[in-house]
Amino acid sequence: MAEVVKERVQSIAHSINAEMKDTIPDEFIMPVEDQPILTTFKGPIPEIPTVDLSEPDQEKRVGSIVQAAKEWGFFQVVNHKMPVELIRKLKNVGEEFFELPQEEKEVYARPLGATSIEGYGSKISKGAKSWVDHLFHRIWPPSTINYQFWPKNPPSYREVNEEYGKYVKEVGDEILKSLSLGLELEESRMKEAVGGEEIEYMMKINYYPPCPRPDLALGVQPHTDLSSLTILVPNDVPGLQVFHHNHWIDVQYIPNALVIHIGDQAQIASNGLYKSVLHRTTVNKSKVRMSWPVFLEPPAEFVVGPIPELLTQDNPPKFKTKLFKDYAYCKLNKIPQ
Repeated sequence: MAEVVKERVQSIAHSINAEMKDTIPDEFIMPVEDQPILTTFKGPIPEIPTVDLSEPDQEKRVGSIVQAAKEWGFFQVVNHKMPVELIRKLKNVGEEFFELPQEEKEVYARPLGATSIEGYGSKISKGAKSWVDHLFHRIWPPSTINYQFWPKNPPSYREVNEEYGKYVKEVGDEILKSLSLGLELEESRMKEAVGGEEIEYMMKINYYPPCPRPDLALGVQPHTDLSSLTILVPNDVPGLQVFHHNHWIDVQYIPNALVIHIGDQAQIASNGLYKSVLHRTTVNKSKVRMSWPVFLEPPAEFVVGPIPELLTQDNPPKFKTKLFKDYAYCKLNKIPQ
């Protein structure tokens, strides 16, 4: 039995736009302290780090990634060897899925009572709702993939996502290697600490419909990611914001760049040296915004905690060691870790 929702956000937006209304349902209006019109930084935007992955000087390349991970918990990468044509195809098949009739999308809805987040759905949360629908499914490793949640339409969806999974894994390996070297450890150590070859790559497609009151709503509320890393492809409609020096900063769109978030597990493994970035998403009055984040997560039964080699009397553990599924349960249910 599929997840039961009153109405998807895409359908609500369509109804509002068809009736030419300039209002949104009350449940989507954010508290004053989170409304983007009041909280987005209006001053000169500081330069958000961009890393050239083709930089031949490894020390310089690693240094750029490590500095960004410490200071921002966030950066964009260019010259990442991901084919531009593949990124275009990934966007196209995702867009085509969300343009399908509603009943066809509902075939892939997250099953009612499922413990996994995989499937098509809308974020059900306490407090104000997020102006977004989504599709979740794993894309790597092959043993974890459940094709039940991969759309059969458009027909090229599976081929494109399987190819993307191989390339995004290479990017993830490169960044984890750099983060490891930045800790003065063996290049494989960070990857081993967050799941090794069993790291699960979870694709999410976010669909943010046009919103008549983008000043009052958010596509995704402020949060850090459960993952070790998040590797994201956006479309060309701005909306991602990161929290830096007590300000919400707009992230500039760079064509064909990949957006990298340092997540909770990299922060924990590094014992706090790397920063899990607090971020949120705004919405647009007239345009659809979409994004394709891939979350690199440990398996549920994997033990996560600070890398032991980093711990000393002067650098005691700042985080508890526990199963990833227990960490995730506490975070999702807002239970202290």
